[in-house]
Amino acid sequence: MAVTGRFALLVALGALVVGLAWPSGTGVLVVSGVLALAAVVDALAAVPVTALRLDREQEDTTTLRLGTSLEVALRVANPARRRAVLLVRDAWEPSAGAVPSRHRLVVPAGERRRVVSTLTPTRRGDRDAVRVTLRSLGPLGIGARQGRRVVPARVRVLPAFGSRRHLPSRLARLRELDGRRAVQVRGQGTEFDSLREYVAGDDVRSIDWRASARSHDLVVRTWRPERDRHVLVVIDTGRSAAGRVGDAPRLDAALDTALLLAALASRGGDRVDLLALDREVRASVLGATERDLLPALVTAMAPLEPRLVETDMRLLAAAALARAGRRSLIVLVTGLEEAAVTEGLDPVLGTLLRRHTLLLAAVADPELATMAAGRGDAEAVYTAAAAGAARDARRRTAERLGRRGVEIVDAAPDDLPPAVADRYLALKAAGRL
Repeated sequence: MAVTGRFALLVALGALVVGLAWPSGTGVLVVSGVLALAAVVDALAAVPVTALRLDREQEDTTTLRLGTSLEVALRVANPARRRAVLLVRDAWEPSAGAVPSRHRLVVPAGERRRVVSTLTPTRRGDRDAVRVTLRSLGPLGIGARQGRRVVPARVRVLPAFGSRRHLPSRLARLRELDGRRAVQVRGQGTEFDSLREYVAGDDVRSIDWRASARSHDLVVRTWRPERDRHVLVVIDTGRSAAGRVGDAPRLDAALDTALLLAALASRGGDRVDLLALDREVRASVLGATERDLLPALVTAMAPLEPRLVETDMRLLAAAALARAGRRSLIVLVTGLEEAAVTEGLDPVLGTLLRRHTLLLAAVADPELATMAAGRGDAEAVYTAAAAGAARDARRRTAERLGRRGVEIVDAAPDDLPPAVADRYLALKAAGRL
C-alpha cells in the first residue's frame, strides 16, 4: 500500500482543523483515524497490481548505435472490470538514458495501453531493463496499491563508428591504387595485372622480354595493388585499454580504428579478421564475407570492456599466429608504454615478425603536449618535466620497435583511425601486406 501527495494535503488540512476547532488528543485521534480509514478503503478499491499484465513490444535484443536514440514501449493490460489509474516507472540502467522514466496512465476495463520511453545510451554494451514499478490509485486518489515486476528487455549499444567520415576519401585513394580510374600503378612491388605495348617514358625494368620476342614489339608488364591478402586486427583489452584520454577509454579509439580499417580493407579485396583479448580471448570474428563483416564486428565489439589486468602477450602471439596461417598484416592496437612493451611485447616480437608484417597502433594522450609546455609556476615546471620524460620514453620505445621492423602509428584518438588507414594504403601500394 502507498499514499499519495493528495493524502499529505488532507493530513495538513486535518491538522489545521484540529488546531482551530478541536484542539485535543481526541480530535487528533479522530481525524487521524478518519484519514487512515479513507486511505485504506481507497487503496482496497484500486485495481490490484497483481491483476495487471505487462509485456514488451520488443521481444528480442534491439540494437542501436552509440549517440542515437531508440523508443521502447511497455504494454499494460487491465483484465479487471473497472478502470485502472496507474503511475508507471519503467526503470533501466542509468547509462541507458531512459526519459521519461515515469508515466501516468489510465487503462479502461478490459483494454490495453502502452507507455513509451526514449533511450539515449551513453555507453556501449548491453543495457537491460531493471524493473517496472506500478502504483494503482484508488477512486479518491489518496491511497494506492504498489508492486514491482521484472519485465525483461535488452538493448545492445553498438560502437559509434565516428571515423566513418574518413572512409570516402580513403576509398577514393584505394580506387586510384587499384586502377579503377585513369591512374595505373606500374613497376615492381604488387601483383601482375596485364601486358601492354611499351610507350616512351615507361620504366625499362618493366619490359617483358619473352612477350616482346613473341610479339615483335616491346611489351611491358603492369601491376595492381595486391588483393586477397589477410589483415588481422588484434585489440588489447587489458589495462592499457582502460586508460582514459579525454572523455573515453582508449579502447573506444581502438574499436573505431578497427572498424575503419576493416571497412577499407574489405573494399580493397582483402580478408579481415578480428581478435580481442587480455588474459583470455574476449571476442573473435573469423572468415566473415565483405557483406557480413561490419555487422559481425560491431556485434562482437559491443560488449567489450577493458579489464584491469596485464595482457598475456604470449597468449596474444599464439592466438594471432593460429589465425594467421599465411603471411598477413597484423595490426596490434595496444599501449606504447616502455615498461609494458619491454616486459610483454619484446619477448614475442620475433615470432610475429618472422612471417608477418606488424603494425602497432597506439592511442596518444594530447594532454601530454599541453602539460609539457606549462611554465606558469614551480608545480607547472615539475609537471612539464614529467610530461616531457613520458613523451621521450614513448618516442624511444617507438624508435626501438621501428628499428626491429615494426610499423608504428602513435596518434591522438581522433587522428588514429585515419592514420592507420593511411599506413595500410601505403603498405598496400608498396606490396608489403
